[in-house]
Amino acid sequence: MQDNSATGLPLITGKVEKPQRVVIYGPEGIGKSTLAAAFPEPVFLDTEGGTIHLNVTRFAQPQNWEDILDLIVQLGQSDHHFQTLVIDTVDWLERLLIEHICRKSHKDGIEDFGYGKGYTYLSEEFSRFLQSLEALRSRGMHLVMVAHSTIRKFEQPDAAGAYDRYELKLSKQCAPLIKEWCDLLLFVNYFTKVTETDGRKKAVGGKERRIYTAHCAAFDAKNRHGLDDVLPMEFEAIAHVFLATGTLPAPSATPSTPPASGKPATQQQIKNIQGLWQQLGCGQEQMAKLFQWLDAEALEGAESWDDLTMEQAARAISFLSKKVSEGGVA
Repeated sequence: MQDNSATGLPLITGKVEKPQRVVIYGPEGIGKSTLAAAFPEPVFLDTEGGTIHLNVTRFAQPQNWEDILDLIVQLGQSDHHFQTLVIDTVDWLERLLIEHICRKSHKDGIEDFGYGKGYTYLSEEFSRFLQSLEALRSRGMHLVMVAHSTIRKFEQPDAAGAYDRYELKLSKQCAPLIKEWCDLLLFVNYFTKVTETDGRKKAVGGKERRIYTAHCAAFDAKNRHGLDDVLPMEFEAIAHVFLATGTLPAPSATPSTPPASGKPATQQQIKNIQGLWQQLGCGQEQMAKLFQWLDAEALEGAESWDDLTMEQAARAISFLSKKVSEGGVA
């Protein structure tokens, strides 16, 4: 790290680690809430009652905008162990905000304000809400917003023609704000391949779920962490992003695992382990020592990262995550 003290300027060099702001969106029923439930110590602000089938901790369902603001204040001022706030879903949260704006001004709908004023109020109020969440980040909480997707016609200004694409199921006022606000905009969907037989195209697959992290013509997505463009839809694929703040839960006791059973570790899991290994200040050539630091029985039969099963890799990630959060491997 460069020493800037001689300049007399209030400079900071290097990465500044902060809790993450995440948006997860995709079609209904794909498992967005389940993915969000895997984040560190989550508490759900369930605006639509969609988490009743999940074993999670949640606030009572808010009935109006005032309830939401009160819950945010309480969470920011109370002593608690939660490390992630999950708002599920943000499109239903937007509905409550629109109802609040209309009720306050005695209007039946957002269009009744005339000249687009209602949408201006919506944009302003939503911006203030996003800003209010910074109080939670300042005390170390990740912020996760779950949203539905919708398909809209998109017309590119510099090209002829229009095409369909997935977008956040939000108004044109709130969608840009939340896309700019978040650190990760993750689009989740089923993976489908199109094959051609005898000149006829046919979609096959549709069961494998994936996370998309980079923008393309078909959908909005982004990340600020150099993630692969496509990942399996599991928290382990992005877990390393949340290590720097030390908020990943400590690993549970590791039982012994038969050496030859289980699916092989994914490339993303191996990449996560390599990244953690480098964070601990060790070279990749010292792979043998990695296994000495881990439970030998749990990793029996593994001689290199490529030999790990998915379960073993998950345990390795959890173990090394704890060591990173503790500041070393002593």
